[in-house]
Amino acid sequence: MNLHQRASGVLLHVTSLPGPHGIGDFGPEAYHFVDWLAAAGQSLWQWLPTTPIGPANSPYQSVSAFAGSPLMVALEPLVAQGWLAAPVLPAGGFDPRRVDFERVVPWRLAQLRAAFAGFEARASVAEREALAQWQLAQAYWLDDYALFMALETAHAGRCWWEWAPPLCRREAAALAAARRTHAAEIGFWQFVQWCFDTQAAALKAHANQRGVHIMGDLPIFVAHHSADCWARPDLYELDEAWQPTVVAGVPPDDLGPLGQRWGNPLYRWDRMAAEDYAWWTARVHRALDHADVFRIDHFRGFAGYYEIPASSPTAQEGRWLPGPGQALFDAIARRLGELPIVAEDLGLITPDVIALRDGCGFPGMKILQFAFGGDGTHEFLPHNYGPHFLVYTGTHDNETARGWWDNAPERERAYAGAYLATDAANVHWAMIRAACNSVANIAVCQFQDVLGLDSRHRMNTPGTVGEANWSWRFEWGMVGSEPGRVLGLITAASGRGPLALLGLPA
Repeated sequence: MNLHQRASGVLLHVTSLPGPHGIGDFGPEAYHFVDWLAAAGQSLWQWLPTTPIGPANSPYQSVSAFAGSPLMVALEPLVAQGWLAAPVLPAGGFDPRRVDFERVVPWRLAQLRAAFAGFEARASVAEREALAQWQLAQAYWLDDYALFMALETAHAGRCWWEWAPPLCRREAAALAAARRTHAAEIGFWQFVQWCFDTQAAALKAHANQRGVHIMGDLPIFVAHHSADCWARPDLYELDEAWQPTVVAGVPPDDLGPLGQRWGNPLYRWDRMAAEDYAWWTARVHRALDHADVFRIDHFRGFAGYYEIPASSPTAQEGRWLPGPGQALFDAIARRLGELPIVAEDLGLITPDVIALRDGCGFPGMKILQFAFGGDGTHEFLPHNYGPHFLVYTGTHDNETARGWWDNAPERERAYAGAYLATDAANVHWAMIRAACNSVANIAVCQFQDVLGLDSRHRMNTPGTVGEANWSWRFEWGMVGSEPGRVLGLITAASGRGPLALLGLPA
C-alpha cells in the first residue's frame, strides 16, 4: 500500500465480525465485510493484533509475538475440507453482539481439536505435504511456540518459570524428551497455526483483489509468559530466576497520577543489536505475511523507553532510557526493503521521537477526538495537519464519536460543535467528513462511528479490566444500506475513493 496517496479505511477488529460461532473470524462474514468496504470506496481495513489473546482477553498481552489467534480460525473451511463435522452450538447459542470468552474459547478449541483429528484421519497426500512444507518454512518460530503451548497444556496453564528447571533452562535433553512425549499436542498447535495462515492469506488475497489493503497492529512489547521470553530469555531484562528486574510502562501524567505499569519485560537492546536485530527482523517479516502495512504500538519506546523497577507497584518510580533508535529500523530495512510502517506516536512525544519517526519516513497519527481541548493552534485540528499522517476519528482505545460527544467536557463539546458545524445526532458523520477532507494522506474511522453508535459499543477502555473490553461485535441488521452509501459519498468527494460513487451527471 502506498502511504503517500490519499485513501481511507475502517478500523474493525476481526473478532468484531458477525457469525454463528461466538466470535468474528476469517470465515464468510470477513469476505462479506471486504465487499462492503469496497462498495463504500474504502481501500484499508485495519485490524488489532491477530496474535493469541492474553490476560483479560487482551490482544496486546499474547503468548507469542509470531503466532496467530486460534479464535480467528474459521470453522466453515474445516467443514468444507471434510475434517470437521458441522459444529453443534451449545445450548442457547452465543451472544451475537458480545464475545463471551469464557464460553467461546473452550468451545472453539474443542472444534479445532476435532478438526485436527479429522485431518489426521482423512487428509489427502497433497494436504499433508502442504502442511509439512509450511512447517519447514515457519520452523524459525513455530517449533518453539508449539512446544511452549504443549508444555503449558501439560502444566495446566502454569507460567513457564514454574516448570521443571531443565525445561526452564531449555536443556537439550529435556526439550528432546518433551518433544517425544508431547508430539501429538505439538502437532495440534502446528495444525492450528497452518489453518490460521492459510485462511489469513486467502482473505488478504480477496481483499487485495477488491482494492482493499490490510493494516495490522504490532505491539512493541511481549508478555513475560510467552514463547518468546521462554525461547530467548537472554534478550530480556530477567534475573537468574527468569523474573523481570524492570518492566515497561509510562510515567504519571495528567490522565493518571500513578502512571501506567504494564508489567512487560524490557528488551536487552544491547544483545539485540549484537545480533543485528535478527529477532525484530523476523518479527516484522512475519507481520508482513498477514498485512500490507502495520502500525507499531507505542512507537516512542524505540526513541526512549520508561523503565520501572519490577518491585514498584505503580509507575511513579522509573526513569527514561534511550531506545535503539533508527539503527533498529535500518537493520530491518536492509533485510526486508522499504518498511510499510505507521508510527503510533501518541502520548508524551519529545523531539527525539519526532526525529526518529521522520528519519525513518514513517507516517504518524492524529486523533480527532483529542483536538478540541485548546484553541485553533491545536496539532490535532485538521487544518494543522501535514500530509504524512493517518487521521482517526478515534481508535479502539477511545470512545466512539457519539460516546465522546455525550461525555466530553462542555467546553470541548461546544468547540467541536462550532468547528465541525454539528450536533449530537450528526457528530459521527461530521468527524468522518473532517478527517476525510483534511490533507492527511490516510483517514480512518472506527466502524462504530460509521454506524453512529454510542459509548455502549466502545471496544476498549485503557487501564480497566472488564467483560466489555475487546468483546464488541456487530450484526448486519445494525448496518443497513445508508452508512455505506454516505461513507462512499464522503470518501469520493474528498478524493479518497472512486468519483463514480457520487453519481455525478456525465
